[in-house]
Amino acid sequence: MLNWIKTLTKTQKRLVMLCVDSALVPLAMVFAFVALSLEGGISENMSSFMLLLPYIIFAGIGISLWVGICDIQVSAYEAASVGLTAVQATFLTIASVTFSDIAALDFPIGLHMVFGAAFFCLAVGSRAVMLQVVLMVYRYSSNRTRVLIYGAGATGSQLVSALRGHEHIQAVAFVDDNKGLQGMRVQRLPVYPPSDIATVAKDNQIDRVLLAVPSLSQPKQAQIARKLERMGLEVQTLPSFSQLIGAEALVSQLTPLSARSFLGRTEVSNPLGDARKCYEDKVVLISGAGGSIGSELCRQVLDCKPRKIIMFELSELGLYHIEMELRGVVEDAQLNIELVPVLGSVTDSRQVRKVLVSHGVQVVLHAAAYKHVPLVEANPLSGLVNNVFGTQTLAEQAAKAGVERFMLISSDKAVRPTNVMGASKRLAELVIQSLAKRQHQKDRTVFSIVRFGNVLGSSGSVVPLFQDQLSRGGPLTVTDKGVERYFMTVQEAVRLVLQACSVSRDAETFVLDMGKPVPILKLARQVIESAGYQVRDAANPDGDIEIEITGLRPGEKMSEELTLSGELLGTNYPKIFMTHEVGLPQIEIAGALRRLREAYVASDEDLALDVARQWVEGYQRPLPKADVS
Repeated sequence: MLNWIKTLTKTQKRLVMLCVDSALVPLAMVFAFVALSLEGGISENMSSFMLLLPYIIFAGIGISLWVGICDIQVSAYEAASVGLTAVQATFLTIASVTFSDIAALDFPIGLHMVFGAAFFCLAVGSRAVMLQVVLMVYRYSSNRTRVLIYGAGATGSQLVSALRGHEHIQAVAFVDDNKGLQGMRVQRLPVYPPSDIATVAKDNQIDRVLLAVPSLSQPKQAQIARKLERMGLEVQTLPSFSQLIGAEALVSQLTPLSARSFLGRTEVSNPLGDARKCYEDKVVLISGAGGSIGSELCRQVLDCKPRKIIMFELSELGLYHIEMELRGVVEDAQLNIELVPVLGSVTDSRQVRKVLVSHGVQVVLHAAAYKHVPLVEANPLSGLVNNVFGTQTLAEQAAKAGVERFMLISSDKAVRPTNVMGASKRLAELVIQSLAKRQHQKDRTVFSIVRFGNVLGSSGSVVPLFQDQLSRGGPLTVTDKGVERYFMTVQEAVRLVLQACSVSRDAETFVLDMGKPVPILKLARQVIESAGYQVRDAANPDGDIEIEITGLRPGEKMSEELTLSGELLGTNYPKIFMTHEVGLPQIEIAGALRRLREAYVASDEDLALDVARQWVEGYQRPLPKADVS
């Protein structure tokens, strides 16, 4: 029977309803004759009425098609549909009176009134019976998902109504925090307290829980969902009606807030200006082109109208995304710019040499590096080898190929570092400084270094981490209440990097003005409050999101520095400064690189860390794992 119900077309369903209503017409008239006990008896009066029956039935069919009552499915038969049935019964009563007068049948007006009332009751009752039959067929003819609805309010009640007659889902019970509803029945379903969920789920073989509490904040819904998932239940959330129709502001709920919203100062938005000439009609190679900084370098360099952009990247996925993005821009704007994706590592000297020479590279922007502090701390040898030897290989081959400019993208963590990542970046800086000194004056490559702090919104940075934790209901994790960092948006950082590269003369270390350092605890509060939530703490125990202090991670500093000497000199650009720092003699740099290569060949992490400790000012080698208490 279930298969037959499923195969019915809309026309066939309409025909079924018309037949049902047509059959109810004589049944309603019989009821009217029985109820009034007219003179002449039921048989004689019914025989007289049979002459009018076809006309009234056809009138009823026409009325049903006109008001559309025959098109309403039994599962959707509600208050409005009952009203249409009342209209149908009223017109049938009028038709009965009219045809009786035409046929000169002396029926009392009360008969027609009772007929109409009986038809109305039978029509409504027949649909209720048909709905129960359909539900019974579905219930016993298919494997249905049994669901528990969390929230017995208006949304949950409407959800149960919508699920009635659903082919695969059966609502079994409600759960609600409102003690006034617990123990009662809503939509004929029992309401239980949340503490009974495990028992109710087991006793009723619940497969899924539907959260129908859109009035709760998203973090609180996420917290409820996590508790239910730990019970082994599948959880789904129902949006509010205002969310579905777009009447509620959902920007902060559906998409992460822009990282620049948390900058705490005015973003540097000065145009590149004369710096564009440094890249215009040039061949520019960008290493680490698929990363956050590298991809933005690609975008802004493309805007300078270079002749060719070479995107050098180790990650296949990252390279694919940035190439597709730039190619779309080039094709849409019909730019005469060649895009060359190169999949490889900057530590591969043969590949690097081939790319630089064959394409005639004129400018190198070196952003490729391992930058995630905890990961590099856990893998010190890989971090040192990639960041130091990658820089050495690319810089030496650039000098041999006659590249005009080479810019190393460094970090404020390179200043008196307490972590391996910072130490590797400082060693890379020392390599660049040494290479710049030993070049011949003729046709020399202009080497330079630029340092800046954390980039808001970049992969692995704190704001996306906070937003991800926020979406899961918290808590937001901060390592220490006193931790503070310098921040820039990736757009302003890259703009200043390109300007610094354009004014470099040789071996300068540039420092970008990033304003005042931002407390991470304050940033966490901003992320929570900007999403429309409240911080949950001792002062506000009913808040939405908690901030958890986890303790400093290995190698993490309370605050970062920008220079070793503290000396800053101005440049042509107000947000870009230079600092003079003493490097190491070439013989010491050579010794450091030789020891690091020995550590790499021997896969000796301790030896690699000794290199950083010996040649990087301020770096303290972390204790071996066995010594950590």
